[in-house]
Amino acid sequence: MNWLTDIVRPKIKKTTPKEIADDLWVKCPECGQMLFSKELKQSLYVCTKCGHHLRLYIDKRLKLLFDNGYYTMMILPTVKEDPLKFKDTQRYVDRLRVYRKKTGNNDAIKVGLGKVNGIDTVIAAMDFSFMGGSMGTAVGEGIVAAANYAYEHDCPLIIASASGGARMQEGMLSLMQMARTTAAINRLKEKGLPYISIFTDPTTGGVSASFAMIGDIHIAEKGALIGFAGKRVIEQTIREKLPEGFQTAEYLKEHGMIDIVVERKDLKTTVDRVLGLLCGK
Repeated sequence: MNWLTDIVRPKIKKTTPKEIADDLWVKCPECGQMLFSKELKQSLYVCTKCGHHLRLYIDKRLKLLFDNGYYTMMILPTVKEDPLKFKDTQRYVDRLRVYRKKTGNNDAIKVGLGKVNGIDTVIAAMDFSFMGGSMGTAVGEGIVAAANYAYEHDCPLIIASASGGARMQEGMLSLMQMARTTAAINRLKEKGLPYISIFTDPTTGGVSASFAMIGDIHIAEKGALIGFAGKRVIEQTIREKLPEGFQTAEYLKEHGMIDIVVERKDLKTTVDRVLGLLCGK
């Protein structure tokens, strides 16, 4: 019997409005510790017991990276919502409607314009809570628009990835975004403008196989899952047991895929320092 969940929380719910009570405690997915929401916000959504980095909402991610949390939102191109008229357990357009209502966002990406270490910067952040951060045409257009703006205004580009991969409801159109985003960022790099790729939990599939892995510097949050296919798929394919910690940020750093692994509390100062070096500041 868990004292917090079985006794304390039900009593709180009886005396507290439902919308407040449900968000008062958050369970750490790693160690199972019940975390008080107010304290969790102060720790930047890092478990105070085991140090596990919980997934950060997209607006909080942007505020964390920009100087003083200030930025302006970039208006992104609109795309055709359901080009394939896709339906699985429900229609794709209905699924989009559900997630838009749930997250308050139009799709799994937002692009902010502001200053990082005093330098005019474009930051694109992905939202895992929107269909697992899957990359469809909307995300592809967002990355391309961010890269084009950085190119035209001679600004560095930062992308904070959080994705399960390509969006199956858009089929081949989603896979085409891998080439489009890579080409847009390579154009930026040919001009000598910095591109920093930030890996958050998780960064997998077509996102890790395209724009996320071509940064000038790769920075990952502690414990982030990074890879292409899932661990179980790989083990079944090669018929071998994978090493402990395989596909974690720390493992990839040891094997040369990631340059820096940081705790969330140090992410802003690390990005500031790296961007300052790349821009000769």
